[in-house]
Amino acid sequence: METTLRRRFKRGDGLRTGLALLAVASGVVLGGSGRAARAAEPSLARFVQDRFAIGFWVDPPADQQTDARFAEIAAANFTFIIGNFGATTPDMVRRQLELCEKHGLKAIVSMAGLPPGQLPDGPACWGYYLADEPGPGAFGDLRKMADAIRAARPGRLAFINLLPDYAPASALGTTNYTEHVARFIREVRPDVLSMDHYPIFLPNADGREGYCRNLEVFRRQSLAAGIPFWNFFNTMPYGPHSDPTEAQLRWQIFASLVHGAKGVMYFCYWTPAGDEFPKGGAILRRDGTRTRHYDEAMRLNAVLKNLGPTLMRLTSTGVHPIRAQDDPPKALAGSPVHSLTPGEYLIGAFKHQDGRRAVLIQNYHIAYSLWPTVEFAAGEEAVTEVSPKTGQEVPVYDESPDMEGLQISLDAGEGRLFLIHDMRHN
Repeated sequence: METTLRRRFKRGDGLRTGLALLAVASGVVLGGSGRAARAAEPSLARFVQDRFAIGFWVDPPADQQTDARFAEIAAANFTFIIGNFGATTPDMVRRQLELCEKHGLKAIVSMAGLPPGQLPDGPACWGYYLADEPGPGAFGDLRKMADAIRAARPGRLAFINLLPDYAPASALGTTNYTEHVARFIREVRPDVLSMDHYPIFLPNADGREGYCRNLEVFRRQSLAAGIPFWNFFNTMPYGPHSDPTEAQLRWQIFASLVHGAKGVMYFCYWTPAGDEFPKGGAILRRDGTRTRHYDEAMRLNAVLKNLGPTLMRLTSTGVHPIRAQDDPPKALAGSPVHSLTPGEYLIGAFKHQDGRRAVLIQNYHIAYSLWPTVEFAAGEEAVTEVSPKTGQEVPVYDESPDMEGLQISLDAGEGRLFLIHDMRHN
């Protein structure tokens, strides 16, 4: 269910304008049925993701699209921006792409009311923002827009963000969320799946299970389609929703990674104006000063940048949630981990491009650390960890060598990524 903010800045008028320009530029006639006058589909170059995506919604406002602000974004270890909020004219979009290129960032930018053949482009351009949380009635027209962008700007992404699974059936067009996502893939043929699911933390409610259910749908659908998925998560207080702690931010990020996400996006970076946000702030306040979330994002994003090259080479093979009442060996059947100290975890199992198996072990708790004893499906000498500090593979480290078995530590919400070199059991 979208927020008032996202409705306000959804740019529905921009979508309609873009469709009209598309019709003129490409000879496509958009009728009520959404059928094109020309049946032949051009040969289209697809977007290929070249790095782990660490981004955000709400770029700096128009008067803050400066070198200093983009240096600040890069310093917080983001890898791309969605830039349709502050930069909305062709000249501003071009300037935004120049700033991103200078600071090593990629950008998904506003179409700025232009037909595909006139869209600003450049080395920093990942693609163009099309729509936020569209209903199924828009899927046919979005397909035409996406195809026209691919034809005019080969290799660029036509970015569309989907509703979460708690959206009403009237918005989804079905009571089955999986079918909503499958229909989107079938009718639009996207290069990336994206959705927003937030907030999951309220003063008297815990939405972590629902968050994981939504991620599981995206995991399965992205694997079936052979495309990556990204997701937005909550980083700020608004309405009745609590301001996330660093552990809660960490949990949202690593739960996404456990499910195979190839990108995570913060909601929001710059705090927008509006009565929906009467307190606190996002990563930057409305006046441009930093909240505590800036340093938190910098730390978390540094880990993501280090893990990212390995994460991009992994394909999810399963997710194993473990709760306190579960028998860990039974819950872990088929994973690269044979046993864990009883507790609450999320376990992501993967296959590496080189044939090895990988496992991401996450502490499900958001309030305290865990020190599990872990038995991998191979001896300790056959296990390496991807260092969150360097991104290099390092020998697995026993953090309590005086205790029996291999001990690791997991901070609240933290995940650790291991690679299995020599499986004793497949």
